[in-house]
Order: sequence, then structure tokens, then C-alpha cells
Amino acid sequence: MRLSASLFMLLAAFMNGAAPGAAHGAEDERFAEFVDKTLDRYWQLNPEGAFAAGYYKYADRASVPDAAARAEQLEFDADSLAALSRFDPKRLGTANRIDWVLLRNKFESDQWYTNVFRDWQWQPSHYNVGDSFARQLNAEYAPFDVRLKDMLARLQSVPAYYAAAKANIENPTLEDTTIALDQNQGALGVFNDELVKSVDASKLSRSDKALFVTRITAAKAAILGYVAFLTDLKARLEVGGARSFRIGKELYAQKFAFDIQSGYTVDQLYRMAKAEKAGLHERMELMARVLWPKYLGSARMPNDRLDLIDAVIAELSKHHTAPRKFVETVRKQIPELEKFVRDHDIVDQDPTRPLIVRETPLYQRGFAGAGVDAPGPYDPTANTYYNVTPLDDYTPERAESFLREYNDWTLQVLNIHEAVPGHYVQLVHANKAKSLVKSLFGNGAMIEGWAVFGERAMLDAGYGGNTPEMWLTWMKWNLRAVCNTIIDVEIQTGDLTREQLVRFLTREAFQSQTEAEEKWRRATLSQVQLVSYYNGYAEITALRDDEKARLGKDFSVKGFNNRFLSFGSAPVRYIRELMREGE
Repeated sequence: MRLSASLFMLLAAFMNGAAPGAAHGAEDERFAEFVDKTLDRYWQLNPEGAFAAGYYKYADRASVPDAAARAEQLEFDADSLAALSRFDPKRLGTANRIDWVLLRNKFESDQWYTNVFRDWQWQPSHYNVGDSFARQLNAEYAPFDVRLKDMLARLQSVPAYYAAAKANIENPTLEDTTIALDQNQGALGVFNDELVKSVDASKLSRSDKALFVTRITAAKAAILGYVAFLTDLKARLEVGGARSFRIGKELYAQKFAFDIQSGYTVDQLYRMAKAEKAGLHERMELMARVLWPKYLGSARMPNDRLDLIDAVIAELSKHHTAPRKFVETVRKQIPELEKFVRDHDIVDQDPTRPLIVRETPLYQRGFAGAGVDAPGPYDPTANTYYNVTPLDDYTPERAESFLREYNDWTLQVLNIHEAVPGHYVQLVHANKAKSLVKSLFGNGAMIEGWAVFGERAMLDAGYGGNTPEMWLTWMKWNLRAVCNTIIDVEIQTGDLTREQLVRFLTREAFQSQTEAEEKWRRATLSQVQLVSYYNGYAEITALRDDEKARLGKDFSVKGFNNRFLSFGSAPVRYIRELMREGE
């Protein structure tokens, strides 16, 4: 792949004596101009992505994912790659050399996804207008009437959008068809009576108000048409003929290279994860033996290590919040985490960028139970939401299983991971980074890796009182990241079955039945993403350890964390270069 050549060129630049630090010569100035022009053109082609990034110049535009749009995107990618090739990486400062590689990876990745992976054909969940219109309603980038005018212009494209979606779908997976159906039904909620009332109460002209109602009606009809299309498609796929969700070794290795940009190969990471799983089991056994008398008294300890650990975890899991209080419990924990981070000098926070905990919007449900929805770097002052899915629709049995998984200790780790000092704090820092490229085209392994790394940083600082309960729970949670890598590789490149996965996760990762079943669903809807947690954590931990050895007494936790996060969401391997050489 050309990515390999890109990486080779970057490494060659370093090895051939390129000047360290941030150069500010003519080549850097020319590169900055190229980036500005290229990003603007990219956002013209991807107005929904522009809006999510906080770039509102094209807020009145909507894309239609048809063949013409793909051809235009491919032409842009080819032109951009040709323009990049005219820069000499050795003449760019360190930060720009890495941006050069990231942009090259981005454009090559776009080409690969369109021409080789072709998920636009077999993943119907790609098509959903709910999120982009909901963002436009919620983002206060302009007065409400102006936003309504922008939305009015965009609504006109919704019927064509879904017509293109239906034309694109070919040989899809049953799993993705199912979630696409669920999420597009949720998208209908965006175009509800409240929106119509808001339009009626606005200062739009009478003709615009009438046109708005007409276009909302047409948009809802288009969504309903797609829902009907998916309903029929799902019924046919359930009978037989659905595409396998397994992508195979060759595509997996290629996707891993583009998405993760790791310092490891797939095979190396898989072997590391297997070894780490064994090590965690050893440490968890020691902690379980400490806790056994407290929770199980004089009961006989099992001879089997996994049974011993599982028995103690089962006792801890009985301590959890009530289903109706789940969202509120999460909400109350955020200020406590923020205070601990301040008191223990773990990383800088920004009180002017508060986190808003809310129930997950319907159109975003079905993939994960909790997650941060952050603004883009062009509009860093916009609201950051922590979406938490309530358990209202769960049966009592399913809710109990879920809450045993997210018990009183695990829920704290989840909130560390997703919010403080995890994703929320990291993305606030990323939006302040000097490089738009590193923030816009964020590396998933760095982002997820930081969240896992942040968990360990909190416990190392004494969070949870250094209790064996907290440490055993964190080890179980960390085991999840490790096992995510194992199962993703084995599912997507092998033949691991649902039954085998559930048995593995309940037996060796100590997960509940519900959690294991949800992981199967997630693993059949995505590829490679599940390995990002452990990959990023392993690379960040190795970098931290190297910096401690290099700096000695001058090393500080907060200093390392602040500097690491200052470079945006770049791959860890390149942040290592930036931290060593400066910008």
C-alpha cells in the first residue's frame, strides 16, 4: 500500500538529518496555505462533516451520496495526493511533517474505503440524516432563524439523499441492516411536532414557513421510504443471502494500517494482548484472594483461578444503582471526578467548557451505552454532551444484568474513561491544539488509548482509596480492552462464533451475559475499532515509561499528560516525535 511508502518517507526524513523542532521557512508557509485551501475544499464536499467539526461556512448545504459525489471525492483525493507529493518532508518542521503524513493517510484512506472496502454498499447504517439535522438545531452557531433558513435549504436534499442510499445498497450484512433500520426510525424523532411549532413561532416569512412544512413532510416520507426499504431488505436477508460481516485477514490488515497507524502489526498486537490477558489473570487472582474473606467469609475457595476471580467479582457486582437512577448516578459522579483530577494534579481541565450529561438521542442509540459527543476544533466553545442511554426499555432481568456489569465501582471507571480525565478532557485539549489536521482527523487509537490510560492514571493517584475492590474492578475493565483486541481479530479474520465469544467473555473476561451479547453485536457492526483501546494504551504507556526514564526527577504526571494532549489526536507514534523534538 502507498501508506507504507508514506511512512518510509517520513522516517527517512528523520534519519537523513531533517532539522528538529518547528521550522518556519518558506516550505512551512506554503504547506500552511495548502492545508487551508485543501481543508476548505474538503468541507465543500463533506458539509455534514464540516458542521460536526464546527466549520459552519457550508451550513446550508447537504450532500447526496450518489456516484457523482463519490467521483468528485476521488478526484479531490487524487489531486490532494499529487499536491502533497510536491512538498519535501525534510524541509518541513516536525509538526508539519507529521501533518503531511496524516493528510496523505487520510486521502489514501478515502480512496481505499471507496474503491476497495466499499462499505458504502454493504453498510446501510451509513445513511441517516438524523444526526446532522439534530446538530443544526442544537448548535448555536447563528441566531435560530438563520439556522432555520440553513436547515430549510438542506431539507430539500433529503429525498435525493435517501434515493441515493437505496441505489447504493448492494449485498449488505444483516447486522448492519438491522441497526440502520433502528436508527433511521429514531431519526424521525428529529422532525417532530416541536420543530414544526418552532418554525411557526419563528420570524421566517409566511412562504418560508409553508415551504418548511412541505420539506419536513417530504423528508419524513423519504426516511419512512428508507425504513420500508430496510424492513423488506431485512426480511429477505433473514431468509438467506446476507453478506458475511467478517472482512478477512487481507482487508483487516489494510484497515488496521489506515485506521490505527500503529507502531505494531496486527500479529504483534494480538500476541501482546494474549500475554497481557494471562498477566491480568495472575494479578486478579492475588486481589481476589485478599477480598475473599470480606465478601465470602469462610466459604471454600475454588481451586480454579478463574472461578475464584469470578466468584469475588459476582459479589462486588451485586452493589449497583437502581435502573431508574442510572443516568442521574452518572450525572452526579462527574463533579467528583473533576475535583479529584484538580486535587491530584493529573491534567489541566477547562471549567469554561462544561460537560452536559443527557439521555442518548434516539437516532444515536444501538451501538454503545454511553459516549461523549464533542464539538469540533472550529467551534470549541460549543456544548460537549455525555450521552447516556437510560434503561427504560430493558426488562428487569436485562437491567439487572447490565447493572451488575456497571456496578458501583465499574460505573466510576466508565465515567473516568468517557469523561474525566478520559474522552471529554482529551477532546477539550485537542480542540486547542495548534494543528487543525491532528485534531480534525483524530486517531482512534490515541483517543481510546488515552481514555484507558486515564483510568490507570486515576488509580495510580489513589482514586477509589486504593481499595482492592477498585483495583480488581479496574483490572476487569482493563481486561475488556485487552480481550476486545483478541475477539476482534478472531471474529473478523477467523471464525469465532457468537457462542464461543460469549463463553470466552463470560469465562475469561468475567463479563455478564448481557455485556457479552452486546459485544458480539458491536463486533459484527465494526472492524478494527475494538483493537484501538489496547493498542493506544500500550503505546501511550510505553511512551510515558520512556519519558520517565529520560527525564528522571524532572518528570511529572501532569507535565507529561498536558504535553501529550497538546498535540491533538495524532497517532501516538508521531506524538512521540513531537514530544522529543518540539514543534
